[in-house]
Amino acid sequence: MLVNIVDRIADRVRRGYLSAFTLLLCSYILSFYTTQQLLKQANWLNHTNAIINNLNVLQSAVNDGESSFRGYLIIKDEKFLDRYKASIPLIDSLFLKLTALTSDNAAQLRKFDTLGNLIKDKYFLLSSGLAIFKKHNYQVTDSMKIFGYKGKKAMDDIRGLVFKLQNEESQPMLQRSQRLSSFYNFIKIINISSLIVAILLTFYSIVTFTKENKAKKQADLNAKEFREQLEMRVKELATVNKELVELRSIEKFAVTGRISRTIAHEVRNPLTNINLAAEHLRGEITPTPDTDLLLEMVTRNSNRINQLISDLLNTTKLTQLDFEKISLNKVLDESLKFAQDRLELKGIKVIKNYGTDLCYVLADTEKLKIAFLNIIVNAIEAMEPENGILHINTEVKNGQCTAVISDNGKGMNKEHLSKLFEPYFTTKQNGTGLGLAHTQNIIISHKASILADSEVGKGTSFTVSLKYV
Repeated sequence: MLVNIVDRIADRVRRGYLSAFTLLLCSYILSFYTTQQLLKQANWLNHTNAIINNLNVLQSAVNDGESSFRGYLIIKDEKFLDRYKASIPLIDSLFLKLTALTSDNAAQLRKFDTLGNLIKDKYFLLSSGLAIFKKHNYQVTDSMKIFGYKGKKAMDDIRGLVFKLQNEESQPMLQRSQRLSSFYNFIKIINISSLIVAILLTFYSIVTFTKENKAKKQADLNAKEFREQLEMRVKELATVNKELVELRSIEKFAVTGRISRTIAHEVRNPLTNINLAAEHLRGEITPTPDTDLLLEMVTRNSNRINQLISDLLNTTKLTQLDFEKISLNKVLDESLKFAQDRLELKGIKVIKNYGTDLCYVLADTEKLKIAFLNIIVNAIEAMEPENGILHINTEVKNGQCTAVISDNGKGMNKEHLSKLFEPYFTTKQNGTGLGLAHTQNIIISHKASILADSEVGKGTSFTVSLKYV
């Protein structure tokens, strides 16, 4: 369920991002297009304004030239001709600009050629009149009047043509201004629409996120509760499994005890008869070295078998205990003292990590020392000299004092581990297989538990748990 919710949220987020990206892309394309159009129209407007302005300047230059000429005729001062002379190169420069601006318009170029010819005629009349004026001692003659009328007509033609050209440029400028305004309004519409859609998408995203996040939190809460229940069940299962292992160990111990008592009963009766027969034979036959040796072998092995049966019975019979309150840490320290020589001989390093609590238990101190000593000795023998590390940890947990004794020896496989506490089972060459069986007997007699865990190549760990008092 949680996976489906997460996938659904991811899909909606992806759709939101895709919609936003598409919107932004469309807005960008439209904005780019309209901006290019705006630039194009703006360039055309600038082009038209440049032509109109240059025409105005051109007409003003011609007017200045004519005014300067008339002032000279009246005042007869050469300074008045400065503006006349300056207007000539200015007019040439303006014509070059106007020609460049209208280079792509053949009709306009023809009209500008006509305008240029009119201006040349105007200035020819002005220069001719100026020459006649100077020739006749600065007097206005009839020929100058004729030139004046012709100049007035040329000037009127120039004004009319300039007005016509400006009017022709003004009409498309108005259309371009309207188109520019339309593009500007279109951009505003795009921006406003994009803003509205962005707000709607944001609102949708917030609503969707809030809704899905609420569902996700509920799913997370459900998953957490399920995980906690699962962990609790796992712990319960581990506890039950541990109890089951302990029950099996106790049952196995009880079964072994019953078998041991049965074997002892069935074997000791024949052994008694064998011993009696051996004693009777000693009194009936004439002693010789051979007969004495044979009878001694019978008696010695009979006693050995009897001792083995006694050891087995002692190992599988609940031990009588003398209880006293004692610290588990202290018992472990005293057990380590008994194994100190072995530890030093093999160069084993001991690392103790005792809990802060003194961890008091009701126990038979001497027998509990024997139990821990058997575990420590087995750990020492399982480790390599100079490389062995023995860890001893204690803690109080759930009303139990727990001691964990771990080594870094060769470890055991599962088959050997399952037979670990069985009498006469051993992996050592000279072992009897009764040490750990006796240890189990002592621990069970204390109504405590002992568990072993091992991994080949990593070592073995024994956990002993006694009731805390």
